[in-house]
Amino acid sequence: MRERQQLDEAVTAIKKLEQDLEDAATLIELGEMEGDQASIAEGEAAIKAIEKDAASRQVETLLSGEADGFDTYLEVHAGAGGTESQDWANMLHRMYARWAERRKFKVDIVEMTDGEEAGIKGATLLIKGHNAYGWLKTESGVHRLVRISPYDSNARRHTSFASVWVYPVVDDRIEIEIKESDCRIDTYRSSGAGGQHVNTTDSAVRITHNPTGIVVACQQERSQHKNRATAWNMLRARLYEAELKKREEKANAEAASKTDIGWGHQIRSYVLQPYQLVKDLRTGTQSTDPDEVLDGDLDPFMEASLAARVYGATEPVEDID
Repeated sequence: MRERQQLDEAVTAIKKLEQDLEDAATLIELGEMEGDQASIAEGEAAIKAIEKDAASRQVETLLSGEADGFDTYLEVHAGAGGTESQDWANMLHRMYARWAERRKFKVDIVEMTDGEEAGIKGATLLIKGHNAYGWLKTESGVHRLVRISPYDSNARRHTSFASVWVYPVVDDRIEIEIKESDCRIDTYRSSGAGGQHVNTTDSAVRITHNPTGIVVACQQERSQHKNRATAWNMLRARLYEAELKKREEKANAEAASKTDIGWGHQIRSYVLQPYQLVKDLRTGTQSTDPDEVLDGDLDPFMEASLAARVYGATEPVEDID
């Protein structure tokens, strides 16, 4: 029923675009016949609005992958660099949460590990909404920050790195076989501000899948049983995402120009000082307002990278200092 509703909405939207375009063309034609400049201007304004709506619909058509309509997990991990990188990881965590809120998506914190002095060592978000994975799937990779460090008394420029990993929540209809004998399950005490059961019982769960080396963890719930169930779901999702990636790499084997979204590839640089610029290194998309980007204005970057995956990447993009 959900798929039927989505298809119905898509067809209705296209029909509306066609009707609006026909109405605008008729209005302009009548205006020209009668010499009515106001009607002509109104029709031209309507066509500009239709063009903008059509561009938005075109982006939606890029989200036609097998798992694009699913909810998604998003992990953020601080790179080497101590407090600097941990603060940067926390900034990225907030950026994606704000992006999700702008789209009216629901965001749950599945797991978070605080840094020693500031920021976070890592966090896992569960983002629920239509096409959540489809929108976020090209965000996997290494993100680079250049700024005057607030933790450096000499006010020197620092470069920090943090990685992002995105994988879809597996639909119940998709069967993924996992042998329990292939996994190691560890329990530990949750980290947090305190409260009932927190830091007093081994409620957090970590599962390591030995054949692939994939590790997932959950400390969201007070109950170890619930955390274990969530961790198993996360592991199924990670294995499913790994299979999707294998299929994509096989399909793109003859198209080396297409965007590489593999783990460990730097995809975007955020420069806050001495100038302000955010630049995507896969598509060349830029913004001179990093504050707005870090507050969740990511759609232009996502739209460009989705288009690059479908139509092929642009020429190699140079990084910024």
